[in-house]
Amino acid sequence: MEKFTLEIIQDALVAAGDEMFQTLQRTSMSPIIYESLDYAVGITDAKGELLAQGNGVTAFLAALDSVVRATLDKFNGENALREGDVVIANTPYAGGGTHLSDVSVIYPVFYKNELVAFTVNKAHWTELGGTFPGSVSTVATEIYQEGLHFPFIKVREKGKINEAIADLIKSNVRLPDSTLGDLYAGIAASEVGAKRVISIIEKYGLETFIKAKEDFLDYGERMCIEALKKIPNGVYEGTTEVEDNGFGEGPFPIKAKITVTDNQFIADFNGSHPQVKGATNLAFSGLVTGCRSLFKAITTPRMDANGGAFRPMKVICEPGTIVSAEAPSAVSVYYEVLITSIDLIWKILAPMIPDKLPAGHLRSVCATFISGMHPDTGQFYIQAEPLAGGWGASSTHDGNRGQLSCGSGESYNIPIEIREMRYGIQVEQYAFHNEGGGYGEFQGGNGQYVDYKIVSDGAHVTAAFLGEKTKTWGMNGGHDGSYNYFMIIRKNGTKERHSLGTNIALEKGDIVRCVTATGGGYGNPENRPEKKVLLDVKNGYITKKEAKEFYNI
Repeated sequence: MEKFTLEIIQDALVAAGDEMFQTLQRTSMSPIIYESLDYAVGITDAKGELLAQGNGVTAFLAALDSVVRATLDKFNGENALREGDVVIANTPYAGGGTHLSDVSVIYPVFYKNELVAFTVNKAHWTELGGTFPGSVSTVATEIYQEGLHFPFIKVREKGKINEAIADLIKSNVRLPDSTLGDLYAGIAASEVGAKRVISIIEKYGLETFIKAKEDFLDYGERMCIEALKKIPNGVYEGTTEVEDNGFGEGPFPIKAKITVTDNQFIADFNGSHPQVKGATNLAFSGLVTGCRSLFKAITTPRMDANGGAFRPMKVICEPGTIVSAEAPSAVSVYYEVLITSIDLIWKILAPMIPDKLPAGHLRSVCATFISGMHPDTGQFYIQAEPLAGGWGASSTHDGNRGQLSCGSGESYNIPIEIREMRYGIQVEQYAFHNEGGGYGEFQGGNGQYVDYKIVSDGAHVTAAFLGEKTKTWGMNGGHDGSYNYFMIIRKNGTKERHSLGTNIALEKGDIVRCVTATGGGYGNPENRPEKKVLLDVKNGYITKKEAKEFYNI
């Protein structure tokens, strides 16, 4: 069989994934999907092995194939999936590993009555019910408080939508039109992918398709092993912590032991703190996706994602820890624990491979959820989005400024014009800050200020900014960065500083100031050229006082 034909099929699968990605963006109704790109799409084979994936969010890197495998575990034998079926799932503890707001649409693809593939997408729905608007709570103690739970159910059967499920969703969420719109957008994107898979099979034949996907998976494994050989073999250990669980308790340690050989990468998290009261818990499959993100960054960052490239990686952790939480633990701010876990592996390995990993970054999604009644339309709104901050410097350049966290990947924040049109807020400030930190031969990237002024009569904010007491870390003599936090500046001038907060009441004229961290510096500050320091001062990245104190200029 011609090598060219196999590569054409592989490229066609990747192109199909790209088309699915565009379809979901263009048909969804929530800005967190069509502007922030808080979703991922993919294609797997009939067994759930990942063949292609399009990512807005890197935190979904292990979510698509694992959710397909969990679907197959439920629907088999006499209960097997049939053509025309569509399954939805948001179970954090089985395939997916995130939180209820991230809903997967699983679409089985049949060719001549044979199951040949799955198209799947996972997207953050802005509203899914639960105790508080946005379906996120830093004070939830059980998953039942966090919204609707879809335990792998058929939303479409034999081509017909289950109207009872649609009615159930409509009656239990605060934004029914956009929530159902996002469901139908997910189905539409999966249908587009399914049609492309069928057209590939019809053109080249099923046997050739199977050979191409096996070749693609084996290629991913080979490339990964070649990359592993360039990483120093050894056993490396470290500890980090989740500072708070939303109830003022903590810190809670996370431990990791990383074993690297020429053909295997093992991440062992045994010994981490037991799952906690509160929503700062991560399910095991979420831990796997975090490990995959870092693993791909150091092995095959430029290669299209496929399951073969993850075969050499193994993740170990006993059940019931803060990174392997089990039902019915609350998990709605799982992403803070996910990023903390990625950051731990990052910090452990960075000294061995400084050409691949920079110093520490903002280490938080800094997600904010502001809700209220729109002052012009009178309609209820929920703004939900990640925020940008500073990344750490590397051995060759300064840290990037104004980038989203490692968990957010290629997603974006929402444009100011969209926010002010859709929500009862006004953006008073959007700027880099110079609160200090990140000094080094290469300077850590600056964090940001984002000020939201409330322009409606009454609103609420929920947010999780871990890193309020822990600075981003520097490398090789570089200084640590700064902190993440958010502050309520009341219209009377009083200020309240927070790390985790749920449904905090706001009045018209109050300001929510979001502060994201500056990244860690790299190298001794004495080695930074004077010309660069003076330019930093001119640009406002550091102050004259900081230049004198830390750079002696």
